[in-house]
Amino acid sequence: MSTFQRFRESWLRPILFFGNNLLSLIGGALTSASAFVLIGFYLVDAFGHGGSRNPYLGIILGFFLPALFLLGLLLIPLGILARHAALRRAGKIPSVYPRINLADPLFRHGIEVVLLATFVNFVLLGTATYRGVAYMDTKDFCGATCHVMAPEGTAYPVFAHSGVPCVGCHVGSGVGGYIHAKVNGTRQLIDVLRNRYPAPILTNDLLPSASQTCLNCHRADAWIGDKIRISTTFDDDEKNTRTRSLILLHVGGRDLTGKLSGIHGAHLGHIVYISTDTRHQIIHYVAKTEADGSVVEYTDTNLKQARVGVQRAMDCTDCHNRVAHSFDTPEKAVDRSMLAGAISPELPFIHKESIALLKASYGSPEQARTQIAASLKRFYQSNYPDLWQKDQPRIAEAASRLAVLWSQNVFPFMKVTWGTYPNNLGHNDYPGCSRCHDGSHNSASGQSISSDCSVCHNVLTIDDSNRSQLADLGVQ
Repeated sequence: MSTFQRFRESWLRPILFFGNNLLSLIGGALTSASAFVLIGFYLVDAFGHGGSRNPYLGIILGFFLPALFLLGLLLIPLGILARHAALRRAGKIPSVYPRINLADPLFRHGIEVVLLATFVNFVLLGTATYRGVAYMDTKDFCGATCHVMAPEGTAYPVFAHSGVPCVGCHVGSGVGGYIHAKVNGTRQLIDVLRNRYPAPILTNDLLPSASQTCLNCHRADAWIGDKIRISTTFDDDEKNTRTRSLILLHVGGRDLTGKLSGIHGAHLGHIVYISTDTRHQIIHYVAKTEADGSVVEYTDTNLKQARVGVQRAMDCTDCHNRVAHSFDTPEKAVDRSMLAGAISPELPFIHKESIALLKASYGSPEQARTQIAASLKRFYQSNYPDLWQKDQPRIAEAASRLAVLWSQNVFPFMKVTWGTYPNNLGHNDYPGCSRCHDGSHNSASGQSISSDCSVCHNVLTIDDSNRSQLADLGVQ
């Protein structure tokens, strides 16, 4: 008897005979269906253009489907052992096992069950996996389902880039960026399940560089030239006096002659820096490669410690660090709402009272809504009783808007409050530009990183309540 014949008689026939049971057939169907789904995803990722870039896809491809595959493999021998034990107790183990014959109705029935179950499981698993992956590509999954991302999920639809999918900024290009995102996303999800996530969640160097994300849509050297920026603020006086500031920003870029100028132009060269914190708010060393190839090093002379840290190449996100998840200061939130009319500027001292109420401490959005409404009511009942009697709807509307502003910027359970996430664009609310352009970053030759305001912008008018220049521009 040949080796194959011995294998068929001693192993294959008994395995198929005992394996013809419901538990083993289900196991075989699960194993084959999950294998087909896995192979399909691997082929799409390797050769297709429709693969998902979601970082949490690794949970499905790395854990869920392989777990189903292993479960199916485990059910097969368990079913075989269970049937063997049952037949042994009944004394019905045959001395000669049936031949492998498709004409045998029992054997054919087992094959039909496996094929049908495999097809059904393949359709169910494939559909569920596809829908799961599609859902993980949405902002609802990243910002709502994952509760620890509530601050980012709340800020995402309010400001710029609300139409850009999460993976567009959080997953780098190429195979390396895809694998890095899947590994990092899987680790983060495991941390959430184990309740080991930081609060608040801070930005770090794990995000891909701007060259892999931002520059897929933007040109870093695009010529923008000068832009006029108008900012409106309200004072803390009784009349909430409105003032406007007019600033000419020298954004610059690369003009048609190839010359670099303005804010963007000055930072398009190769610049590296070292910071002492993970959010890069304290920068004590800067090195810039000039056009002739020479390198000028600047060190913060006010920092009395050794130069430590890892060099990081400066890119777009070092200044534009909150383009998708931007949070307001209380002052800007109130000014913007008053300008839009959501909080009526005609209510006496509403600007001052609003900021004070937003800066107060509340335990939850519900508590904030209740206490803000009660505080505004007391203020106007005590100080402006006549106004309270005739203008309750506008006061209630202001209270409601303030509660919304608080809930969009403060998240006690994640220890996020006003100012937790600094915005590096500008230098009024946070250090921003002044991290380097502060006059104290000097080279060995005495050269300093410029702190001259006019290099980046010219203030045309500031806190102007007269609006003469604005009127000339046609601004109402």
